[in-house]
Amino acid sequence: MAQISAVIASTDYDFRVHITRVLRTSGLPISVVDEKHVTNGAAPDLAVVDIRNGTVSALQVLEQFRTAWPSAAIFAIASSAHPEQILEAMRAGANEFLAWSGPADAKSHESFLAALRRAAEKSRASRDGARSGVTLSFFGSKGGTGTTTLAVNSAIEIARVTKRPTLIVDLHQFIGEVALFLGVRPRYTFIDAIDNLHRADSEFLRELVVKHKSGLDILAGGDQVDRPGAADVSAVEQLLQLFSRIYDFIIIDAGSISCPCAEVAVCTADTIYVVANPDVASIRNTHRVADRIEQLGAGKDRLRILLNRLGDDHQIAPKQIETALGHPIHMAFPSDYGTVSTALNSGVPLTLTNHTEMAAQLSRLTREIVQMPEQEQAGGKTKSHFLGLF
Repeated sequence: MAQISAVIASTDYDFRVHITRVLRTSGLPISVVDEKHVTNGAAPDLAVVDIRNGTVSALQVLEQFRTAWPSAAIFAIASSAHPEQILEAMRAGANEFLAWSGPADAKSHESFLAALRRAAEKSRASRDGARSGVTLSFFGSKGGTGTTTLAVNSAIEIARVTKRPTLIVDLHQFIGEVALFLGVRPRYTFIDAIDNLHRADSEFLRELVVKHKSGLDILAGGDQVDRPGAADVSAVEQLLQLFSRIYDFIIIDAGSISCPCAEVAVCTADTIYVVANPDVASIRNTHRVADRIEQLGAGKDRLRILLNRLGDDHQIAPKQIETALGHPIHMAFPSDYGTVSTALNSGVPLTLTNHTEMAAQLSRLTREIVQMPEQEQAGGKTKSHFLGLF
């Protein structure tokens, strides 16, 4: 399911906050972008316009949006369903007219979600044959779980296997390591991108990334300790939306669920991976991270648990971990510090340099992501899955 971009037009701060929350907790991958960031980029899929004051200017906003974005779904939100106001809104260009009396109005909430689902279906149908990238977000249950390792190698393998435009985005503040893992020296960073959205077109966006020899494009993390921050959320959402029109696959190394832009990485992702280790602290944190991701609006169908560094002598069995989490382990990766360390120090991804079980598991994960069957090994047989678990 490709992400949907939405614009909210209202001078009422509380209204904007509430509608943003409804969109983000809808269960759909949605990016809420600032109207000012749309002018040079792709049109949004959805515009929510507050016409509760009933003024001529509110109707003019509807007309302007309809003219600028002919294919967008436009929701007009009024205080009540007066027939004359409904007719005026529809004439001005609204696809949906919804009465809204406040956050506590359960009926209005359900009506909004129903209209949103209709708009999402229409958007997907209209995109058939057009590029709209699949977004994958990787979160760690705590520092040092191997999140960047799995994100980077999955991205490399996706680019290598599909030969399709693939981008990895380093969303970390200050200490992002994606470029280091891949042995490249970027000229520009994620911060340069969000600070120059006014110049954002496909040519400019391609100048911001650095290309790896595998074909993978990299948008490196910035070196500012406090960015991207809370004030950058809208720009981050718009940037990811623009990239989704250029790339078939976008992999986000999102880091911690507590980072300011974590909600963006959750809400815009088609699939969310949480990387855990088989130890008590990591399992506890994974439970908390999974709960938080669901609170942000992503259903369990979009969440995948990846168990990393599982050894033959593991003290906590995978079945025990699944019971503790209340969620299945999607895939397990072996503990292979030597192989991973060598790959990191050389700047050459392990999927390109060896035939270890770790590399084989990464291949299985990425082939599942791109919906490609595993290649048969010599002798017409496929390798057995790690520890016979999967």
